[in-house]
Amino acid sequence: MRPAEEAPRKLTVACLHAHESNIAYIDRLRVPDGLSWAHYVDPGLIARMGADESFTAGQAEAHVVRQLEWMANAGADAILITCTNYIALLEEERLAVKRPILKIDEPYFAEICRRAGPQALLFTNPATVEGTMSRLYAYAERGGYARPQIETVVLPEAFDLVMRGEKEAYHDAVQGELNRLLNADPARPVSVAQLSMVDAALRTERDRGAPIGHPLRPLEGAISELVRALGL
Repeated sequence: MRPAEEAPRKLTVACLHAHESNIAYIDRLRVPDGLSWAHYVDPGLIARMGADESFTAGQAEAHVVRQLEWMANAGADAILITCTNYIALLEEERLAVKRPILKIDEPYFAEICRRAGPQALLFTNPATVEGTMSRLYAYAERGGYARPQIETVVLPEAFDLVMRGEKEAYHDAVQGELNRLLNADPARPVSVAQLSMVDAALRTERDRGAPIGHPLRPLEGAISELVRALGL
């Protein structure tokens, strides 16, 4: 009698987002067969941090820890965090349930750190600038890279558009700013800091024939490495 065939291994990566619009970006990634996403959206933490002065960094950190432990206990084999504010708050040693955690900005930081010379990095959410840049410089120091020469450019009026669900107006505003940056200095590399700007970056690449850095491209390779490490 032939032994029953072993069922193919499945792998679930739970994703923590601060806005539901990020789900579509992750779903478009090319990933190995057998990997599935479980999406969790929690915009309330970022909103409270901006509105409640009595809400401490320690309370925010504890909220992130609770959320990630809940996701792990719901069956996640690994966790992807797409919100840079959540990443900046996380202290992994506080997690009681251990899972591999992939932070969306780290593969992107590696790409940025490999570039020499001045660069422009575009943000639309002002609340993410300080945390992202602190993490970028710390990542460069840990990895033995030279400190990247970054000009941060912020387009806060565009962020209100995406929060209201006006995606096309948001993409148009971001693309307009990317074109301005390219016109000002065509030789300087330009990147976008947030996942919500990927479509505008891709449109600008297509229209201008100039590469625009964005977090999604290096993330695909990092996901493949994670899958191999977990034995899928």
